[in-house]
Amino acid sequence: QVQLVESGGGLVQAGGSLRLSCVASGIINSINAMGWYRQAPGKQRELVAHSSSGDRTNYADSVKGRFTISRDKAKHTVYLEMNSLKSEDTAVYYCNAQGYISGWLQNFWGQGTQVTVSS
Repeated sequence: QVQLVESGGGLVQAGGSLRLSCVASGIINSINAMGWYRQAPGKQRELVAHSSSGDRTNYADSVKGRFTISRDKAKHTVYLEMNSLKSEDTAVYYCNAQGYISGWLQNFWGQGTQVTVSS
């Protein structure tokens, strides 16, 4: 009922910047919170950044001061601005949305976008 499409991934050199976008469609009025997760080879999927319906944000310690999450609720879009990228940021980045549909809390995921940081 909610579809998420990420864009903006690609190859970037260490120290560079990248901006990821995620556009939601479907029953978008149900969405409360959105966030970004990532999964690197051999590691579990981890939270990168999260934004609540009240725009409260939190970040993984590894990205604090470098990444910024923001939302344009009118456009049903969440962004992740990534600066000072490091090789260890290489991962598949997934957009996540949470919301209630028919009284049930549900989680929705995008297909993921690859971010590769070269050294």
